[in-house]
Amino acid sequence: MAAVYNVKDVHKHFRKDNQELVALRGANLTVEEGSFLVLLGRSGCGKSTLLNLLAGLTTVTAGQIMYRGDLVSGPLTKVGYLTQQDTLMPWRNVLHNVEMPQEIQGTNKAVRSAAALRLIEQVGLAGFEHHYPRELSGGMRRRVSIARMLCSGPDTLLLDEPFGALDAQLRGDLQRQLLDLWTGSGRTVVFVTHDIEEALILADRIVVLGALGSVVLDMAVGLPRPRDADEIRMQPNYLHLYRALTDAIRQATR
Repeated sequence: MAAVYNVKDVHKHFRKDNQELVALRGANLTVEEGSFLVLLGRSGCGKSTLLNLLAGLTTVTAGQIMYRGDLVSGPLTKVGYLTQQDTLMPWRNVLHNVEMPQEIQGTNKAVRSAAALRLIEQVGLAGFEHHYPRELSGGMRRRVSIARMLCSGPDTLLLDEPFGALDAQLRGDLQRQLLDLWTGSGRTVVFVTHDIEEALILADRIVVLGALGSVVLDMAVGLPRPRDADEIRMQPNYLHLYRALTDAIRQATR
């Protein structure tokens, strides 16, 4: 299977108060075409920093990141990024928020509106096109954000703990919806979380990150799909996988 991303010996340093802070040291990672990869680890291990580098939103201090064989040197137009924070424009309704990526690209209004309406329906928000973010629940705003991310037609999706602030039921609903949108699409997903069960529900492959982006464990999941938060615990291999991930995270913090 072809590699979408190749991360080779990447270092990332920041300057703060005249001090140099090291976020990543010698990180290496390969992301395969069409896969659902989860980056799992405790806060501060460099997950979000690595995701920002994959998106081209910040540059490496040393090493290199290749996307489809080309060096990443700036924002990538074929990559969609969903952050932890709600970034919907409060003065734009749902339709205008979702169609914004195509508006920026200069797409004809009728074409971009039609595309946005299809995506709004796909994420289960038909009938809410003219509502504003303040009129929506947290879960609904996340659905709008997913639709907006998809509106530009990205090949690759990067998601940084997008469901962490939601309650368990909403999180489960959005996990299922994300998997439905990914299945059969051919897209590649890199998903960041610190939740082991979320990782096992979503991933083909889980990479546990330790200090400064070191890879502690790189594991194929292999559980049958579709997966459900309640039923996955009944899978024969679930407990073995959960324990392996727990042990890896403990090892990473020693």
